[in-house]
Parts: sequence; C-alpha cells; structure tokens
Amino acid sequence: MLDHTGHKAFPVLNRAYNATFKPGRLSIGLVAPLDAYPHSAVPDMARHVERARLADDLGFSALWLRDVPFNVPSFGDVGQIFDPFVYLGALAASTRDIALGVASIVLPLRHPAHVAKAAASADALSGGRLLLGVASGDRPEEYPALDMSFEDRGARFRDSVDYIRAMADPYPRRDTAHGTLSGGIDMLPKPTGGQLPLLITGGSQQTPDWVAQNGDGWMTYPRDVATQGHVIGSYRQRIAEAGLPDKPVMQSLYVDLVAQADAPPRPIHLGFQSGTDHLKRYLMQIRDLGINHVALNLRFNGADIEDTMHRLANELLPDFKP
Repeated sequence: MLDHTGHKAFPVLNRAYNATFKPGRLSIGLVAPLDAYPHSAVPDMARHVERARLADDLGFSALWLRDVPFNVPSFGDVGQIFDPFVYLGALAASTRDIALGVASIVLPLRHPAHVAKAAASADALSGGRLLLGVASGDRPEEYPALDMSFEDRGARFRDSVDYIRAMADPYPRRDTAHGTLSGGIDMLPKPTGGQLPLLITGGSQQTPDWVAQNGDGWMTYPRDVATQGHVIGSYRQRIAEAGLPDKPVMQSLYVDLVAQADAPPRPIHLGFQSGTDHLKRYLMQIRDLGINHVALNLRFNGADIEDTMHRLANELLPDFKP
C-alpha cells in the first residue's frame, strides 16, 4: 500500500506515531532535559515544564525522555532525572500536541506488566501521544542493584516484548518467563490505537531479522552517510522480505548550534557543532537516506536553550513539517 506521496505507507497505530512518522518525510524532535549541562552528569532541570510547553507551541514533533534508573558515574548522564513514566504523566497534563516518547525503556530491568500498564496509561492520558522506545540496556552496573543478570538480558527483552504485546488483547493468554497470563484477568487501559507503538533501539541483543519483524519502528544512532544509508536499506529490505508493511526509522543527534548560520561543522559527541545552514543540509541528507525523525539533544549547546529552540523552529521546522 502506498501513501499519497508514492511511498509505502506506515501502519496506523496512534496519534503520535502517525503524526511524527511520515513516509519520505523527516520530522524534528527534542531530547529532554531541555537544558545544557556539558560539564556535569546532572542537569538542573530549570524551567523544564515551561520548555516542554515551548517545544509544543513551537511545533516540534516529539519530546523524548530516557530511562536512567541510577546515576552511574561511568555513564556520565542521568538524563531528565525523573522516572520516565511519572514524567510522562506530568507532561501529558502540561502539553497539547507534541508526541511524548521514551528513548528508551530498559525492558530487562522492569516487569513487562508494569511497563504495559504505565505506557498504556500515559497513552490514554495524553490522547494517544505516546511513543514507546524499548532497549535491552547498556549499563552493567545497574543489574546487580536490581538482582538481574546482565548476560541474559536479550532473552528477557524478547519475552518482555511478547508480554507487552499480549497486554493489548482482552483477557490475554500467554505463558512467558515473566509469568502466566491465564485468560481470566485483564489489564486496563488499552492503548488508544489498539497496540502500543514499540520502537526497538539499536540491536537490543537481537538478530537484525528479529528487530525488523517485531518492532513498529527502529531507533538508531548517527553514522557516516554511506554507512547509514546501507544500514537503513538493510533494515527495510528485511521488513519487505518478511512481507510486512514499511516501518519508520529515527535517529538521535547531539547539536551545538552557533550564532553564525554558515559556520562549518565541528565534531562533538554523537553529533556536531555548526550553524543552521550545515544542520539543514545534514537533515535533508538523512531524510533522503530514509530517516523519518531526528531527536536533537542540546546537552552540549553553548547558546541559551530557549533562544536555540526558537532558532531551530524558525529556521528549520518550516522545511521539515511532517
């Protein structure tokens, strides 16, 4: 099935999924905290609700939270500090249109029943604005604190995905490593679109075929253009070979936006410092590779955050409306 642009259509899942992801198009989101903290692992969360509302008002497509249970010094970043599901509830009540995403919930550290309940609740309370990124986890120090094994997280991740999928059914029946669903009990609320949009992060300790077949989309990282194009093409080829509808791809990007619009790029961690001219060219390039959404992280941004948000909205968003 093709959409009106001639691209293969994405499935219809919920308000956030189908507003954020459009075939052949690129939308722009932001990563929380909307704050710069280049020299500390901990942001001060100044004006965090006001800035979330500003992102919504300016027309950014999504706001992304992270799941960082513990402050692990070797990791060096605690994200938005607040528990992602609690924070999703606060943001659902504080914003109107912006998609609310998690990039990503570490499934092996949580029981999937709790993830399914919290995620469906956030989806319902926000009017279908939830995007649920899921991952297997990459911080070994957290696992002993929760009496979990790091080595078998891939198997537990797969089982969690199956369990969460089952929760969308009425009175589900499923035998899993996380528990037996007998068919005699149900979980409410149900996701607004019938199922939660699950976005797999990276490989999540799975085979590429499993990732392509079992997620509703894929989250990946910045790479050089040639490699990124190959990786995206391989992902979509695996989807097509499985006989499935096309699915969106998104990536993260750290940016440090400088005042001079034509300033050349300078590499930073998982991104670059540049003016808006280079950033716009880069975004057009990855759009043409098949990226459908980019989540901009302003942690290393040198300019005022709210000024930068306005600049991004004024100088970039008109060219990347989904």
